[in-house]
Parts: sequence; structure tokens; C-alpha cells
Amino acid sequence: MKPSFRIGIDLGGTKIEAIALDSHGTVRLRHRVQTPAGDADRTIAAIRDLVHAVEAKLGGKGTVGMGTPGSLSPVSGLLRNANSTCLNGLPLDRLIAQALGREVRIANDANCFALSEAADGAAAGATVVFGVILGTGVGGGLVIDGKLLHGRHGIGGEWGHNPLPWPTDAERPGPACFCGRSGCIETFLSGPGMAADHRAAGGSDLSAREIAAQAESGDPAAQATLDRYIDRLARGLAHVINLVDPDVIVLGGGLSNLALLYDSVPARWGRHVFSDVVATRLVPPRHGDSSGVRGAAWLWPAQ
Repeated sequence: MKPSFRIGIDLGGTKIEAIALDSHGTVRLRHRVQTPAGDADRTIAAIRDLVHAVEAKLGGKGTVGMGTPGSLSPVSGLLRNANSTCLNGLPLDRLIAQALGREVRIANDANCFALSEAADGAAAGATVVFGVILGTGVGGGLVIDGKLLHGRHGIGGEWGHNPLPWPTDAERPGPACFCGRSGCIETFLSGPGMAADHRAAGGSDLSAREIAAQAESGDPAAQATLDRYIDRLARGLAHVINLVDPDVIVLGGGLSNLALLYDSVPARWGRHVFSDVVATRLVPPRHGDSSGVRGAAWLWPAQ
């Protein structure tokens, strides 16, 4: 039986969301359930039941794609680096495929975000698209000619665990990162990274959103923190431009809501890019928080 729609699953630490898209990318149904905390078997069962509920509601059968923090190792086929730690070390795609009785495609959530925005989002029609997640962590995904670049080790686009480029003396060696290194881009450009930088500079214990609000209200300390953040983001993205030369960079995650980034960052990255002009566009996501789950559905091509 030919699938009549595509189902995307966004597996998060607190919720599992499902979306069903028709062949035109139109949302036919969306539904979410709570993620069973710390229980792999119940999580797999919840995904199975969610897919079955969507199909029962729509009266058909769909393809299934899923986005998850972490990624499948191309060597072992096991999930690694997921914040739902009970799933690490499991052949998650095979277990869910067994539960559903069909093939399931899985990709990192940043890859799903990038694919969504490249397929029918803010970067639709662009040849090379880099999707960035600026949230609790920093991730990235690369789409070329409409296809995800997974890479030999399944880490294509993972710029967050490269060192911050062109660091100042004050930025060396950089904050410790959970990956075991210091000075990773994630430690500077994540939401917690901005908050830690503000505290280290003598500011109050504020979230990234609160820092941005205080900066907008004219607070000098918050403005200085935001200025450092903009400069670091410009340097980090300049490195990406020098490596893959994307047509469009799309920002996602909570910090993508800072409207000033889209003018301030391109105004600074040119001095670090190995070109006389920089025509790369920096844009907000068209689909917002829905990009990840939409991108999971797009892991299957249109029928």
C-alpha cells in the first residue's frame, strides 16, 4: 500500500510530538504526548502508540521519520549523545521499526531543522543551507541540493564542538564543555553560555532571555554581554561560511528570537570571511518551533 502521508516525530526530553504532512507539505494533523522519563521501553511504546493514533485518525498509513538529540553511530548503529540518556547505546531506529513493522528514518534534531527550512521554509530554493540551533545547546545541520549531508561519521554540521575561532586572550582557554574539551562554540553561544558569560563579567544571575530584555531597556552590563555574544556568533558563522559557503544560514532555537542578530551579525562577519563580498543571508526560521518535527517528516521524499 502506497503511503498517503508522511509522519514526523520529534523526540524531546519532556514531550514527543507527531505531525502528518500531505504531499504538498500541508499539516493534516499534529499531536503530542509526554515523554516517559528514564524508560526506554515505555518511550518506544509511546512512539508506536502515537504513530498508530495519527494513522487511525487519518485513516491511512504513513512513512515515519524521527528527529532526536544525538545521532546514530555509523559504526555501531547505536544512539549516542542524546539527552534522553536511557536511549543512548540502543539501536533506536531498529527498535522502533520493529515496534511499527516498517522502516523508520532517524536524524539529529538540528539536521531535521535544517532540512525543514531548506525544503519549504526560510531557505526554500537555496542550493546550500546551514541550519543552526541556538538553545540549551548549539547544533547545526547542512543541506545541499535538498539533501542532508550526514558525513562519514554522522556528524555533518556539528559546529558547536569546534573551538570558538579567533579567540581573544580573555576567551582562552574558554569554559569547560560537557564533551571534555574547553572553549567549544557551544559554551559561548548556547543560552546557558550567554548566562554564564554575563555572570563572569559581574552581571546578575539572569537567563539569556532576561539579559536580552535588559539590554533592550538600556542596561549597560546586559548590552555588553549581548555585544560579546554578537561578535562571537559572527566569528563562529564566518568559519562556517569559509568552510561550506552556504547561500542561506537559518537560525533556530530560543536565541533565534533575538531580532537584532539578523542585522548585527552579518555586519561583523565580513572581516573574517575569505571573500571580498559576503552575500550569505542570515534569516529566522519560517516554521519556528515546528521546523524540527516537520523536518523529521521530510526525511522521506514526497511520494
